[in-house]
Amino acid sequence: MTPPPQGEEEEEPKKAEAEPLLGGPSTSLTGAGPEGRRPLGSRSRISDKYVLGRELGRGEFGVTCLCTDRETRENLACKSISKRKLRTSVDVQDVRREVAIMSSLPDHPNIVRLRAAYEDDDAVHLVMELCEGGELFDRIVARGHYSERAAAGIVRTIAEVVRMCHGHGVMHRDLKPENFLFANPKENSPLKVIDFGLSVFFQPGERFSEIVGSPYYMAPEVLRRNYGPEIDIWSAGVILYILLCGVPPFWAETEQGVALAILKGVLDFSREPWPQVSESAKRLVRLMIEPDPKLRLTAQQVLEHPWIQNAKQAPNVPLGDIVRARLKQFSVMNRFKKKAVRVIAEHLSVEEVEVIRDMFKLMDTDNNGKITYEELKTGLLKVGSQLGEPEMRMLMEAVLPDRFQGKT
Repeated sequence: MTPPPQGEEEEEPKKAEAEPLLGGPSTSLTGAGPEGRRPLGSRSRISDKYVLGRELGRGEFGVTCLCTDRETRENLACKSISKRKLRTSVDVQDVRREVAIMSSLPDHPNIVRLRAAYEDDDAVHLVMELCEGGELFDRIVARGHYSERAAAGIVRTIAEVVRMCHGHGVMHRDLKPENFLFANPKENSPLKVIDFGLSVFFQPGERFSEIVGSPYYMAPEVLRRNYGPEIDIWSAGVILYILLCGVPPFWAETEQGVALAILKGVLDFSREPWPQVSESAKRLVRLMIEPDPKLRLTAQQVLEHPWIQNAKQAPNVPLGDIVRARLKQFSVMNRFKKKAVRVIAEHLSVEEVEVIRDMFKLMDTDNNGKITYEELKTGLLKVGSQLGEPEMRMLMEAVLPDRFQGKT
């Protein structure tokens, strides 16, 4: 991410909200293409065109609801980002960038399409395609048959998304199974990436230092604060590893332990079901989870790999109940963790949130990327926090390592 102009981070929260985020009180976008989208129906209200319905999901910055076009009756999804929660100019820049990226990418069958963006006094509303087919792992678990061949098809889709993004100067930075949804419940439903909250535009050779993403899927160069678009291939490789065995390649009891395992980069192909997995699949995993980004495959090279090219010849033998059981457990734990953290976050005071934000700034300033539980506890107690030990520890284990999660 490009650093904000000097002094911008010191603005008061209200000042960050003073000017329209999208260039006007409301903006509707249409006409997807590499050159971007053209304004349409500006200064209209979202309620003039859409009826907002039931809640579909909730995150740190806003709510996603069902959204129905008044004229066509088409069901869509509307992500409403609360301006009240955009406390700093950096938050505002993040929203602007997300809209700009989704507007600049051309239509693609595996990328959720941004239909319109509106802004009113309370929120920014992003109207997008509705994906009703469920999460990637949930679909796999629900199927009675899951094989290498199915995994190859999924990875082909992810690699095509990465190739398209990189070809248009966009680095995703947060590829993970939860950010992929099926468009509909049909067996042949397309898989779509839905979240660009952490994505950035990049130029060839440009390097980034901001630690972003989700711990299990972070490339080692992210932890070293010197990275480029190659990190997306690493994340896709981690997803492939999980698809084939049901657990992440780098695992530990703590987030710091996960980071150390990533930096060591030792892959385990010994336990079940790896002995039954084809050598071609394992070779691709190694080439994608390559510690040296210069040696790591590009998205195009992933698509040209024999295991992907000959996906129909990949073994169609079930990988076994153990893989499906692991995927189910992994998916359930991720969902539980998100809900637990959200419950805590919703009850944080403004002062408590600011303490945590100040610690993020400190971590970015001294470049050590570390903060202790005692430091967090002391900071929160200074502002009269009523959080108990369990809640503080959950924040330490979950919120802090995931501090740059997309604003969904």
